[in-house]
Amino acid sequence: MAKASVISLVSLFICIFSSLSFAYASASASASALGPSPSSNQQMRFEVLGHVYCDTCRVEFETSISEPIPGATVKLECRNRTDEKITYQSPEITAGDKGNYKIQVTGDYEESDCDVMLVKSPRADCNDPTEEWRKARVVLTTLDGVSGEIRFANNLGFKKKEALPECTKVLTEMGYFELQKELGNEAA
Repeated sequence: MAKASVISLVSLFICIFSSLSFAYASASASASALGPSPSSNQQMRFEVLGHVYCDTCRVEFETSISEPIPGATVKLECRNRTDEKITYQSPEITAGDKGNYKIQVTGDYEESDCDVMLVKSPRADCNDPTEEWRKARVVLTTLDGVSGEIRFANNLGFKKKEALPECTKVLTEMGYFELQKELGNEAA
């Protein structure tokens, strides 16, 4: 009888310790799936990807005849939401052959609003920036549910001095002029 009690007691301990180690491993896996802890936020790395184009129709969105602007310059700036102080500013980044750019960022900017903005265009015929408030906002934290290191910024464009003649056809095909007629001054 004593032998059976010892075997039962040893079996009980094995079950308890197995359950504890399983629970600990599960909790560790869950914590790592949520991302780094707040103490490691300063080592977080992000890659912001975007595109700069020439708005050949001066409508402030891309059309089928928009053109990439290789050599365009952009920068990323983060400002604290409370006091508007700059918390991060990238160096000026030059877009590649197809107007695409990549900005490397280290750190977590959960308390900041981060925007990519146009700096300058190398094209004399297409260097009128879209409205100043048109920036590409990016989230540079993993503490709000967005995971991964890559962030995509909305495309940004410079406008030509004058719209190309074929813009009327392109915008009509897109239904832009019909919408403008329907909404009147609201669409302008």
